[in-house]
Amino acid sequence: MARNKLKLGIFGFGCVGTGLYKVLEEAESVDANIKKICIKHPDKPRSIDKKYFTTDKNELLSDPEIGVIVELIDDAEAAFDIVCEAMKKGKAVVSANKKMIAERLPELLKLEKKYHTPLLYEASVCASIPIIRNLEEYYDNDLLTSVSGIFNGSTNFILTKMIHENMSYSEVLKEAQEKGFAESDPTLDVEGIDPKYKLCIILFHAFGLIVKPDTVFNFGISRISNFDLEFARQRNFSIKLIAKCNKNNNEITGFCAPTFIEKENTLAHVNYEYNGVVLESAFSEKQLMIGKGAGDKPTGSAVLSDISALTYDYRYENKKYIHLNKQLKLVDTKIYKVYVRYHDKFSGFTDFDTIEEQYSSPLGNYFIGFICLHKLANSSWIKDPKINVIFFS
Repeated sequence: MARNKLKLGIFGFGCVGTGLYKVLEEAESVDANIKKICIKHPDKPRSIDKKYFTTDKNELLSDPEIGVIVELIDDAEAAFDIVCEAMKKGKAVVSANKKMIAERLPELLKLEKKYHTPLLYEASVCASIPIIRNLEEYYDNDLLTSVSGIFNGSTNFILTKMIHENMSYSEVLKEAQEKGFAESDPTLDVEGIDPKYKLCIILFHAFGLIVKPDTVFNFGISRISNFDLEFARQRNFSIKLIAKCNKNNNEITGFCAPTFIEKENTLAHVNYEYNGVVLESAFSEKQLMIGKGAGDKPTGSAVLSDISALTYDYRYENKKYIHLNKQLKLVDTKIYKVYVRYHDKFSGFTDFDTIEEQYSSPLGNYFIGFICLHKLANSSWIKDPKINVIFFS
């Protein structure tokens, strides 16, 4: 298949943008080069020649030589506007913006169809792990039953340090920010919102199902205390922020929450900024993919992979969305086993189907029970910052 020489216009030159520049410089086999980079702050010191930079988006969007727009900014609304304009002008787009893709997927699909321009976004999910391409190409049938794993490198780094090095949440968060694994405002990561966006994208490519992110339950790691960690140690558990979706006939379940993982589970050994994705299907059974989920080069390498694919005119076929999604629906009626750590009193016992175990002490209180996901997500007590919830795998 003939390859095309690509000229790139890049929006954003933060962590991912600089990572892309580095890997593109080192990857001689990719037939592409950067023509222009649009940035917001022209006075910020840059590591490359200033001739590449502009603050005028039209220098990229209106340049007929630039055939590929690479969108790497952190503003989802601005990113959507850039992607729309690029596709209307017939330019291929590569994006790493999981929030923009998860929230605007129906509109993006219509634009792609109307203007016959490819939109690729491997870097939006699990950085260096090629999960979207595998779901599109290898698992391009209806036999996939489950996708789950660690989808966020920042939170996995934090949890690993807390569990294995006995560091406090605040100490590890600061270190993660200094290393560039976590943003100055870490809310999207630590509250499970970032991996939820990724899960929504996975739901589309795994099962052909489009869901609104606000319909998927997420719970983060910011409330995990030493009491919770000690419980895990005594039971020989690890704690991971797990995103998970399952298909049972035409019903799909999905959520993102901290989860106790048995030490024998492979994901228990996926540590620091690494991600791990477990795929289960009817015939190939269980498969595991592990790779770095944070950092400039790992994410930049995923962007580069999409750029390389465009030199061969690659695009997502979305077969499962076209053929298989007609009867699928997201449900929240499944019952889950959860651990709840609470302070003096707890008012939500009636939400639980059964209580399996209960413990009280001057150091803290917990119980283990079974609850419908819908009741959990819509309870008032889950909003209490002194209450923590951890699922059992």
